[in-house]
Amino acid sequence: MNDAIRPQPGIMDIALYQGGKAHVSGVANVVKLSSNENPFGPSDKTKEAFAKSVHQLHRYPSTDHAALRQAIADTHRLDAGRIICGVGSDEIIHFLCQAYAGPGDEVLYTEHGFLMYKISAMAAGATPVEVAERERTTDVDALLAACTKRTKLVFIANPNNPTGTMISAGEVARLARGLPPQAILVLDGAYAEYVEGFDAGLSLVEAMQNVVMTRTFSKIYGLGGLRIGWGYGPQAIIDVLNRIRGPFNLSNTQLETAEAAVRDQDYVAKCRAENARLRHWLAEALAEVGVPSDTSMANFVLARFASTEEAEACDEFLQGQGLIVRRVASYNLPHCLRITVGDEASCRRIAHAVGQFKGLK
Repeated sequence: MNDAIRPQPGIMDIALYQGGKAHVSGVANVVKLSSNENPFGPSDKTKEAFAKSVHQLHRYPSTDHAALRQAIADTHRLDAGRIICGVGSDEIIHFLCQAYAGPGDEVLYTEHGFLMYKISAMAAGATPVEVAERERTTDVDALLAACTKRTKLVFIANPNNPTGTMISAGEVARLARGLPPQAILVLDGAYAEYVEGFDAGLSLVEAMQNVVMTRTFSKIYGLGGLRIGWGYGPQAIIDVLNRIRGPFNLSNTQLETAEAAVRDQDYVAKCRAENARLRHWLAEALAEVGVPSDTSMANFVLARFASTEEAEACDEFLQGQGLIVRRVASYNLPHCLRITVGDEASCRRIAHAVGQFKGLK
């Protein structure tokens, strides 16, 4: 490469994001529990919409995503004009950093928060600031103490990934009210649908001018392979984000499939109930063999081991059994393994295998 051709400062400091492992060399028919995917996939109505979209592959999609935004608005009782759609919620996060943070600015996130907060901040030239959590839970006081005149964005996931922990609506509101005037609070609600009766901060977005919420179709809707997300915020902020959004960032297939998915809330309720049942069972089964976890409100449990060495050894043992989970050392949790809540057979298999491993110690 020509030495004169160089990326912007800081780009080469970004560590590549590593997704959940999907294959084990020499092992067939693996059970993937590393990416927090819905083991039941999308609903039948969603799959039907996907199949029908094949007839429109030669057509450009709409640039305003009006039908999908209206479906989201109808489902959640929102203003469709304040919704933006993107390639996963990741793209909305990237838009926010691109639009509101740059050299000399700071972007706050918690020590066990989603890695894309840091990556998107660095891509925009801003300074990422990692803030300590309290027992793997977002610490509002620590976030407020870390704010400065340079703080432009504060990201929290609620429930959090990879810990599964949550803070209350009151604590989220206290954080929003305590931020400096130039800062935006971004509530990442990727796992919000797994919490019964939870609005993911929508009421706070309605009440305040410094709060934006992001959501995804990749988790409970079972559409991780299509990459569709959305955000909701004050009209002025959404207008800014739309100015940097590509006009055709989502295809007809993505738009039509997501519209069918969000309108099928009976399926969402079914998946939420089954996940809650199996999540509780899995956490209890792991605890019985000496592997504790915090109470998770998402579709995974964060299994804690006595040491990094034990966690890595357990992961190797599980891989040998054709079971793939997620190491989370990159999230400052080297002694933990994140285990997606699969279907019942997968949950029983992973619990049995971890029990076998602990019996070998």
